[in-house]
Amino acid sequence: MNNKKVLIMWSLFFLLTFAISYHGQTQAKLEQSTNELKWYKGNTHTHTLNSDGDSFPDEVVKWYRQHGYNFLVITDHNYLTNVDILNQLYGVEGKYLIIKGDEVSDRYGEKPIHLNALNPVYNVLPQGGNDVVETLQNNIDAIREAGAIVHINHPNFRWAISADDLKKTRNCLLVEIYSGHPTVNNLSGGGLPGVEQMWDQVLSSGKLFYGVAVDDMHDLKEPWEPKAAKPGQAWIMVRAKHLKVETILESLETGDFYASTGVELLDYVVDNKGIIIKVKQENQARYTISFYGDGGKILKEEFANSAAYYFKGNEKYVRAKIIDSNGNTAWTQPVMIK
Repeated sequence: MNNKKVLIMWSLFFLLTFAISYHGQTQAKLEQSTNELKWYKGNTHTHTLNSDGDSFPDEVVKWYRQHGYNFLVITDHNYLTNVDILNQLYGVEGKYLIIKGDEVSDRYGEKPIHLNALNPVYNVLPQGGNDVVETLQNNIDAIREAGAIVHINHPNFRWAISADDLKKTRNCLLVEIYSGHPTVNNLSGGGLPGVEQMWDQVLSSGKLFYGVAVDDMHDLKEPWEPKAAKPGQAWIMVRAKHLKVETILESLETGDFYASTGVELLDYVVDNKGIIIKVKQENQARYTISFYGDGGKILKEEFANSAAYYFKGNEKYVRAKIIDSNGNTAWTQPVMIK
């Protein structure tokens, strides 16, 4: 074989090697880019003049966009607001999204039973029932049939829904653990548990619920009123690949989000070994990071803006709560161990 042929063969070899290497690197970068997740801020409980809110839908949508939210679900009582034109006017691809929804507002006797349908195909009307649990379940089933995901709203509103009631529900993974509405009894009173305590009771029974924080906004025009259900009180931070309806809802159903009234996380990692949390430092705030387990018992506590908990294997579940020195809170989702 002469030198010219050898040179050509080696040239082809190096070109092929480079092409394979370049393709591999490009594919790796593409996969890395595809797998990158972003945090999106949103509120899943909002009212307008289409039910008992004080403002038109476009006013509400504009407020949340102007205040740094990435998505908003409009959930008027037993009314499905059309969000198509709102998305055309105010939506921004990759930055701001309006999702349709309705608050299915039912009751058993004097007890209000409210559930949010997130992105239903049609308006879901109250289904009724012979007791609290049956009323809850009938509405959960109807919401699911409408192609939506569901969260149970403000269980302690008029002390309507107990931890035992929540334990008996099926096919629902989301419950409000904090609401910005001023009269829904987030905290305990009169010997009855607060909503976060109820959450621990349900988790301790082995039943999984992810915790949602919401505004339940009604009052945009007079937020200074003491009893106003105003915007910007509580939200969720959802981790997803893209800001699209399907990806946001998928992350909600898989628990890839945290709830907050003001604390922001820089990072939140969960694997089979444990949980790692890093908090974004705000001004001169100080932070307490607590890890909770069975019965709401504190398993570990750190006075810092980063902490880790490594599973021992004897926990039923582990969740974290972060409180700053200004009273703001964040709640991560429970990890069920056994």
